[in-house]
Amino acid sequence: MVDSKQTSRVVLQVLPHMGAGGLVRGAIDAAAAQVKAGWTALVASEGGYGTHELERLGGRHFALPLASKNPIVIVQNISRLRRLITQQYVDIVHARSRAPAWSAFIAAKQLKRPFITTFHGTYGHKSRVKRSYNKVMTLGDGVIAISRHIADHIEEVYGVGDERVRVIHRGIDTSLFDPSQVSPARVVNLATNWRLVEPIPVIMMPGRLSRWKGQKVLIEALSVLGRRDIRCLIVGDEQGRSRYRQELETLIKRRSLEEIVHIPGHCRDMPAAYMLSDVVVSASTDPEAFGRVIVEAQAMGRPVVASDHGASRETVLHGKTGWVFPSADPEGLARALRRGLELTADEREKMSNEAIAHVRRSFTVESMRRATMQTYLEVLEKAALRNGDGS
Repeated sequence: MVDSKQTSRVVLQVLPHMGAGGLVRGAIDAAAAQVKAGWTALVASEGGYGTHELERLGGRHFALPLASKNPIVIVQNISRLRRLITQQYVDIVHARSRAPAWSAFIAAKQLKRPFITTFHGTYGHKSRVKRSYNKVMTLGDGVIAISRHIADHIEEVYGVGDERVRVIHRGIDTSLFDPSQVSPARVVNLATNWRLVEPIPVIMMPGRLSRWKGQKVLIEALSVLGRRDIRCLIVGDEQGRSRYRQELETLIKRRSLEEIVHIPGHCRDMPAAYMLSDVVVSASTDPEAFGRVIVEAQAMGRPVVASDHGASRETVLHGKTGWVFPSADPEGLARALRRGLELTADEREKMSNEAIAHVRRSFTVESMRRATMQTYLEVLEKAALRNGDGS
């Protein structure tokens, strides 16, 4: 087997942009693993603030118009990527999104370079045209699924369930999401900003304001719950969805929950936010491909409540680290919230310890990086055998 410490390699990751999102976080984490192994980490995208973190850890960014879905631009990107692959002596190409993946797939195959994809979601797949467009994500010499849920989806929809598919769960930084590393001052500062001036049970739903994230389900569940001695924080960026935020505020008023539910917007210190919470909720009405929030909350020792579908079935240990409830069911969510709020101190401590241990066993960024590097090595070894060079 090729040894990552003995053989330096050049990896080019291809994605639309370097802004927010799981695929960007995954690209940066993979680049960090490559640099640590003494490899060269390259990323091509249209750019974004994530380029600064990439460059700080030792990677290099190349600006190309890879976010475009225009067929002409996709074709033009083939030659752009061919030139980059050749000039930088790229050994392996790793695509993380469909439009740039088509350009990268063709460029890699023309130059006989191994090609890897990461399947970050289910994508729209109801029409034949959509499935044909998505299919490029199944054409890698290695196909990384970010959860068992996604691997099952790949097999069910695209008929790909062979040895090329690797389940590599997304990982979180447990040095950042660690209760012992959050100072009381950080928690007090955030509580002051959010006007939590007295001790009171807090339910928190983190995540961008998007209809499928289920904020309305939570609001309806709070109405069913009927408690007035709590606060609920819906934390997240509206990302231009001002109309949806207005809908949420209207529903809050209609259910007479103005004193209970608050929408403070984006939070820059999520570890401190989790420490303020008694229960953390994910009420997504569509299945989560992974569900990072629920894993982060468990890493902070917080009980979680999540919709019973998608990757939540992999990340939540029902009854041990939290509870799952039927998707889009306010009554079911209310029952789970009631259980979380009524935990005794001993029950809460036991659940906290189990949650932290669960994340550190299965969902660390270190384990994700190791598994990704192993996938690179396996694909490179197979390519070497196929090409007969034995390296």
